Amino acid sequence: MFKFFKRVSTVVSSELNAMLDKAEDPVKMLDQFMRDMAEDIREVEAAVAKQIANEKMLKRKADDAQAMVDKRQKQAEQAIESGNEDLARRALQDKKEHEGQAALLKESWERAKADSDLVRNKLEEMKKEYQQMKLKKDSLKARAESAKTRTKMNRTMSSIGSDSSRQGFERMEEKVMRFEAEAETSEDLSRASRTLDDEFEDLEKNDVDDELAALKKKMGKE
Repeated sequence: MFKFFKRVSTVVSSELNAMLDKAEDPVKMLDQFMRDMAEDIREVEAAVAKQIANEKMLKRKADDAQAMVDKRQKQAEQAIESGNEDLARRALQDKKEHEGQAALLKESWERAKADSDLVRNKLEEMKKEYQQMKLKKDSLKARAESAKTRTKMNRTMSSIGSDSSRQGFERMEEKVMRFEAEAETSEDLSRASRTLDDEFEDLEKNDVDDELAALKKKMGKE
């Protein structure tokens, strides 16, 4: 019976601590440990129920034996009053046998009752321990998730602020500045090209204006 309570004692044992130290994910191990403990509690409940049933059976047998003792005592008295000593003697003899049985059954019942009381108390302690561990596990699980989130954020922020990240952005900035310089150079060349074409266009316009002025002079339309 008491082997069922073994896992409760390992809660604070070095064995469990060593298992948690080696575990990649202690939260998952605690979850599994809680499932194992819940299964143990169900087994203990079944065992306790059998123990209580056995205690009640012994109590009933002890009571029946004692009832037979009382019955034979009354029958012996009745036989004496009737003047039948032989019947009274046989009643007392049978009473003596039932007294021995009643004493043994009572002793067995008392031991069974003591065991039942003990395992019931142990079971209640086990359930309380389980509930406390469940609350603690939920708290540890929340803290572990929070720690994982903070670690991930810190690693991300560290990566963003690292020298390699800054160098990457600096290289990108240099490329952008180079692209801008190339664009400005291209625009300057384009403007220079347009200015040259405009000058030649002005020359062409001047030639036409001179020809127009000469034509008007010839026709007397000045």
